Amino acid sequence: MKLLHTSDWHLGRSFHGVGTLAAQQRFANQLLDTVTAENVDVVLVSGDVYDRALPGVDVVNLFDDILARLSVAGVQVVVTSGNHDSATRLGFGGRLLERAGVHLRTRLSDLDTPVPLPLQAGSGKDDGAQVAIYGIPFLEPRLVADELGVENGTHFSVTEAAVNRIGADLDTRAPGTASVVLAHTFASGGLTSASERELSVGGVGAVPLDLFDRFTYTALGHLHGPQTLSEKVRYSGSPLPYSFSEASHTKGAWLLEITPDGLGEVKKVVWEPERALSVLSGKLDDLLTAEKWAFAQDHYCQITLTDNDRPELAMERLRTRFPNTLVLMFAPEIEREAQGQSYGARIAKAANELELCCGFLDHVRHRGANDAEQQVLREALARVREQESAL
Repeated sequence: MKLLHTSDWHLGRSFHGVGTLAAQQRFANQLLDTVTAENVDVVLVSGDVYDRALPGVDVVNLFDDILARLSVAGVQVVVTSGNHDSATRLGFGGRLLERAGVHLRTRLSDLDTPVPLPLQAGSGKDDGAQVAIYGIPFLEPRLVADELGVENGTHFSVTEAAVNRIGADLDTRAPGTASVVLAHTFASGGLTSASERELSVGGVGAVPLDLFDRFTYTALGHLHGPQTLSEKVRYSGSPLPYSFSEASHTKGAWLLEITPDGLGEVKKVVWEPERALSVLSGKLDDLLTAEKWAFAQDHYCQITLTDNDRPELAMERLRTRFPNTLVLMFAPEIEREAQGQSYGARIAKAANELELCCGFLDHVRHRGANDAEQQVLREALARVREQESAL
């Protein structure tokens, strides 16, 4: 049996103000192409199908279309809810969808109710071997601790209780039954990125890797970078980048094979984005002219300017070469405050209101007021004085 491990679709998410619906539709086509080319039997979605609890109509329609296309392709789909999803809304119609091969595991009561599927022996004949696929929805400790019988509700304790329930059910199954578990959680050893929402404060949400030792394969979701924590415990990562911290990620999924002997080959499936990400840093003139930056001209860009004086019209000028610049930051090579007096000390020496205004501009944008700007300030100050005189 071939399974495709995906997670963190975040349908409906924007990227620094840019809508991603077209890119997500493109991902849907890549997903279906992979399913067809690799003869995938089961698609796993380990949480965060949507980016928010109340997704837009067009976003729900996209998910509906993906499920319909997978059903027509004859593929079983197992979906769990993540911390961005509304488990209740995502799970609506679950019992009806089950008949179409779409298995939603969004309710706590269903976490130890597997999706049992037959494995085919090497001869091509059904020898009775099965794989049991379990889905652990995202567990908010405060909400599920009582139902799971946990007194000290932490992410570790509730996840451990959920895993123990699955283990108890697995013990009732035929010897040799393969087991696959979907879990939307932060496992120890995972590397985070800027686009994930923290599951708890201070990192206490991390669960130890050995919690999943007894399972044939654990398909994790939540972290957006593809990661191998052990041969049989992995994060697929998100299919699209959702922050510039993911610029170095190779997006895709894990394609794994389950055989009567256990976990077979696991290989990476790569889905190339339509537009890559680049994180650039340098002086404005160099960025606009140097050949070494040419590779990023069509990319989505996050640019940090290191000019000591903040250039005028920086974003407009950058977009003449990098039209898809979305984030602009400033980090002067020389920090003025460290060299001399503090801002407060400097403005205390201002001889008049004009010097005070010019000093503020210099402080906030690392560039003094030019002649035209000083003239505007003079006129504004003169009007203020006239109004004060008229009172």
